[in-house]
Amino acid sequence: MYEAVTKDIRVAVEPHFMPNQSDPEQHQYLWAYHIEIVNLGEKTVQLKDRFWQISDANGEIQEVTGAGVVGEQPILQPGERFTYTSGCPLKTPSGFMVGKYTMINKDDGTLFDVNIPAFSLDMPDMARSYH
Repeated sequence: MYEAVTKDIRVAVEPHFMPNQSDPEQHQYLWAYHIEIVNLGEKTVQLKDRFWQISDANGEIQEVTGAGVVGEQPILQPGERFTYTSGCPLKTPSGFMVGKYTMINKDDGTLFDVNIPAFSLDMPDMARSYH
């Protein structure tokens, strides 16, 4: 599990390799990632936009931007959480994702960014060893 807290918003990410939906012979590798966003603060906020930077093992980087997540722009009251699952295809058996959400404080209308922690996308048999 990967986790970051920015301005009282906690983002936790848990990636999973999807072997049944991947085809290594065709250089197609798919991961699902489950995200939990928790409002730890005292203000009501809404997730407006997302930005992802996805890097594969060849150093190719793709950027993904858009409104909300999985078709929603959730509003989180203090103490509330929102969870969703999405996916990421890569052409290599490993990579990384990092990003941010743009949120709006519903009380005063200010926009602010919330970090999505960097997380690795590795096939289970690609475990790394550090010496």
